[in-house]
Amino acid sequence: MSDLFWLTDAQMARLAPFFPKSHGKPRVDERRVLSGIIFINRNGLRWRDAPAAYGPHKTLYSRWKRWSEKGIFARMMVGLAAEHGEEKSVMIDATYLKAHRTATSMAAKKGGRGRLIGRTKGGMNTKLHAICDSQGRPIDLFITAGQVSDYIGARALLRGLPNVKWMLADRGYDADWFREALKDKGIRACIPGRKQRIKPVKYDKRRYKRRNRIEIMFGRLKDWRRVATRYDRCPKVFLSAIALAAVVIYWL
Repeated sequence: MSDLFWLTDAQMARLAPFFPKSHGKPRVDERRVLSGIIFINRNGLRWRDAPAAYGPHKTLYSRWKRWSEKGIFARMMVGLAAEHGEEKSVMIDATYLKAHRTATSMAAKKGGRGRLIGRTKGGMNTKLHAICDSQGRPIDLFITAGQVSDYIGARALLRGLPNVKWMLADRGYDADWFREALKDKGIRACIPGRKQRIKPVKYDKRRYKRRNRIEIMFGRLKDWRRVATRYDRCPKVFLSAIALAAVVIYWL
């Protein structure tokens, strides 16, 4: 098949530092297995439908499952993003990702955080909260159930904010505590005020127009079918699918 995806030698060299050490028997061809994992995630296929060129589908799935649970793919995205070192501004926003029935079936295990799937007007969803740089490239991700407030994601992402000058966000993030938290970090807020505010909030309207870049980022991530539709029951595995898409689209 001429439309198969293959990582280049240069791309493999950038990803290699994030690979876990092999214990015992050496792993099979890294390039073939990772290329197959990317192909499956981008096209939203079942693992058993993987093209034969990528080898046994059980090998692809076991590698994907094992590395996802270890957070390898998430570390790839964070590590590659950190190499660029954003200094000017970042943007924050959230988007809904539709959950397939295979992700919502069966009860979640006790003692965990649950599936992070909630019911909204659009059905069963997971919400993706993201921070991106001034060029619209993702640098940090966080997922919650669909009905969870944007403020929850904002609190979680505050800890990992880089040392920048500006934060761009829509009026959904207009909260006094959020503005104060940004101020404590030395970050200026470019956030329009809610209509309920008695005293209008001033913001840089020209700079705010650049916020469309994070909307474009969400659109490009959702071009990957395994991101646009959540098939995975485990939230950590689903977050790995999103992180892998970000790596391939923006950081390789």
